[in-house]
Amino acid sequence: MPLTSGTILGPYEVIALLGAGGMGEVYRATDSKLRRNVALKVLPQLFASDAQRMGRFEREAQLLASLNHPNIATIHGLEESGSIRALVMELVEGPTLGERIAQGPVPLEEALPMAKQIAEALEYAHERGIIHRDLKPANIKLTKDSAVKVLDFGLAKALADDPATLDLSTSPTLSVAATRAGFILGTAAYMAPEQARGKPVDRRADIWSFGAVFFEMLSGKVAFAGETISDTLAAVIRSEPDWDALPKNMPPQIRQLLRRCLEKDARRRLQAIGEARYAVEEAIANPRAGEIALAPAPVAPAPFWRRALPWAFASMFLAAALALSFAVVSLERAESGQLPVRAFLLPPESASFGGSGLTGGFAAVSPDGKTIAFLATAKDGRRLLWVRPLESLVAQPLAGTENASYPFWSPDSRSLGFFAQGKLKRIEASGGPTVTISDVSDPRGGAWNADGVILFTPNVTAPLFRISAAGGTPEAITKFDPASKVNTHRWPQFLPDGRHFLYLARGPGAAVESGAAGIYVSSLDGKESKLVVRAVSSMAYASGYLLFVREGTLMAQPFDARRLTTTGDAFPVAEQIGFDPAYSLGAFSVSENGVLAYLPGGAVQSNLKLTWVDRSGKELSVLGDFANYFESSISPDGKKVAVNIYDAPSQSSNIWIYDAARGLRTRFTFDASLNRFPVWSADGSRIVFTSNRKGHYDLYVKPSGGAGTEELLVTTGLQLLANDWSRDDRFLLYESNGDPKTGADLWVLPLTGERKPFPFLQTPFTEQYGKFSPDGKWVAYTSNESGIEQVYVAPFPGPGGKWQISTLGGTLPGWRQDGKEILYLAPDNNVMAAEVSAKGSAFEIGVVRPLFKAKAVKRDIPFDVARDAQRFLVNRALEETSSAPITLVLHWNSGLKK
Repeated sequence: MPLTSGTILGPYEVIALLGAGGMGEVYRATDSKLRRNVALKVLPQLFASDAQRMGRFEREAQLLASLNHPNIATIHGLEESGSIRALVMELVEGPTLGERIAQGPVPLEEALPMAKQIAEALEYAHERGIIHRDLKPANIKLTKDSAVKVLDFGLAKALADDPATLDLSTSPTLSVAATRAGFILGTAAYMAPEQARGKPVDRRADIWSFGAVFFEMLSGKVAFAGETISDTLAAVIRSEPDWDALPKNMPPQIRQLLRRCLEKDARRRLQAIGEARYAVEEAIANPRAGEIALAPAPVAPAPFWRRALPWAFASMFLAAALALSFAVVSLERAESGQLPVRAFLLPPESASFGGSGLTGGFAAVSPDGKTIAFLATAKDGRRLLWVRPLESLVAQPLAGTENASYPFWSPDSRSLGFFAQGKLKRIEASGGPTVTISDVSDPRGGAWNADGVILFTPNVTAPLFRISAAGGTPEAITKFDPASKVNTHRWPQFLPDGRHFLYLARGPGAAVESGAAGIYVSSLDGKESKLVVRAVSSMAYASGYLLFVREGTLMAQPFDARRLTTTGDAFPVAEQIGFDPAYSLGAFSVSENGVLAYLPGGAVQSNLKLTWVDRSGKELSVLGDFANYFESSISPDGKKVAVNIYDAPSQSSNIWIYDAARGLRTRFTFDASLNRFPVWSADGSRIVFTSNRKGHYDLYVKPSGGAGTEELLVTTGLQLLANDWSRDDRFLLYESNGDPKTGADLWVLPLTGERKPFPFLQTPFTEQYGKFSPDGKWVAYTSNESGIEQVYVAPFPGPGGKWQISTLGGTLPGWRQDGKEILYLAPDNNVMAAEVSAKGSAFEIGVVRPLFKAKAVKRDIPFDVARDAQRFLVNRALEETSSAPITLVLHWNSGLKK
């Protein structure tokens, strides 16, 4: 029964009814003790009479009452009078956001400050473990002074029924019985897909709702709507918003933000509402910016408040240590029982962490915990190694580290090892010249001990090698067991004694099924390796714990580094860790004294798209569906595309063939190994490809129609990668990787006569990506002989001189069908076109100009050129994403029991 004006509930006198809904009736009331107006939310009788539910509600309400934020309506307490139960809340005057939207779309200059305040409210609550669960325009009030107040924080959970006895009539807003694991709460149009399916939710559901509310503010239209609840839920799960309804003058970074918030897969959705708040702040400060810039400038710093406050370590330390110097001091003075302290580290201005996915690695915390080295990719596509002391706000790039990958520290925290231009290198962390240690072709991590020994993996299907940090001849330190099907050892990590080390052993699905894949421990004396944990992930050891990623969660397991065995069960440390299943690489690093760094994001690059673009970079269409693509190869007639698709669960990849017109694909290889680098014959009737089904990469050929048997063409025990097939079908060009003296070389297989391979280019440098000219008289290729990768042309079959095509670096050359143009990819991700002509034994280079920014995901061969060079097939991410900050946790292991 509604309350009448004058009704007394304790010190509160009811004045008037303000509204009613699924959560009860709301009244304006006067507090006679404090002489203020309040809002009384009188709970439905079905709630109030349920003692068990009220007990849960009171406990939740106590937690909600602790929220104290200017953009959150305050809960003052609970009041009981007879059978009436009421929640006493701050009275917020003004219309709801829903009432404002009913008048039409909210202008951008008005909507951005509103969105910022909503994000700030959510961020504050999320940091305290509270999720709204029912964010919608009707739960957002607009005050006279343009402030935003979010109402009903957490009440959906506070009023939730037991899923076993859930009934629609007793639901706080909307409830539909699902399973005992979870049930639907929230208003249908603003529910996240996982919430609509009745699954458990986390803060990412609020991020979705924020995106839906923000979209509606700007467009004046509900993002997901239907005639019935079922229709609306179906739209949430399956449909896309009408993106064309957004304002034409909206900053691109806001459109990008909305797409990230409304990503249906929670793993790919924006992971922290603080990123949304920061993006909106950037749009307010710089509305003409083309992309979300989540970084303070390291060279020319932006105002301090814009750099430090968004990602402050913790308010209790700000006044004492504005320059983050507290981090080092607190580590040096660490005491048992200290609470973990969380911080956020932003990339340099106009750059992003990690580049494309985690290809090339992520970051490395120095052993003493005072410095972090990380990879950052600038807008021009250059990836450099940066170093930032935690006591400083400024990161410094290290010259000479272009296209660096997989950094690792020396044990004294003074030097860094890394891989670049086909070499293992090292550099002083303070800067200086780089020193080359060894050749590599496709490395998978390194580690450095106090005796100056470096462990590394020189290529994707190699065991671990050891070498002196001063250089020398690499020596294999681990061996493969053929029966195990393991064909790669990677991501080595030394244990404290400097003698024993951890590493990951993995292979195709058979290795996983046999139980041989996992994290192993071994020693420099070559004794037998021992399986430690069945986890297919990179790993780290610190403070008595082994850390690794399992199903997107960073796990820690007690580990005795002397007895080389685990001593307890694994437990979660952080959820939604960046992880690339293709490389089994987790985005985390840890120091011995308790500094943990990780990049949020869940599984990365599991959804890529093959995009057709023209010479201006304009997207023409997307080929097929989304998948985990690596290399692609367009058939000579342009009607089909052979592509390598990686399957993370089986850790295998197979080649598929797309019908370019219809976008349908058929499977070409069926082996549980890595089948890669497809190359078409000149008439399109056959495809040569690379496969490691025998433990190393060999060359096979098969009819492109799929029928017929696969023929082994070349096997040498080294790693062979198919490059190109001459137009007269007489020669096959391929890479040979793994020669200890010459590294990666270009070889030729004659396809007639004795079929005896011969070297085309075999030097101490790395030669890759060879392509025959249309007339078969020249080969364009990539070499690092100048210190960086450049594109060259040399006569075939030789001998003769060579001509450099690129000027500032380049790779992945291709020819136009008339031989008058060479296309290649520059380090800044621009597709370049070089006019060329051959006159007898001479070769001339004309104008070299950029065509378009490829925006390619750099996974081995991220694009291919059609024969007429009018279309390009580029491997791109499903959407352009901003770069999340690195999360730093100081004393992450504080209070843990080994």
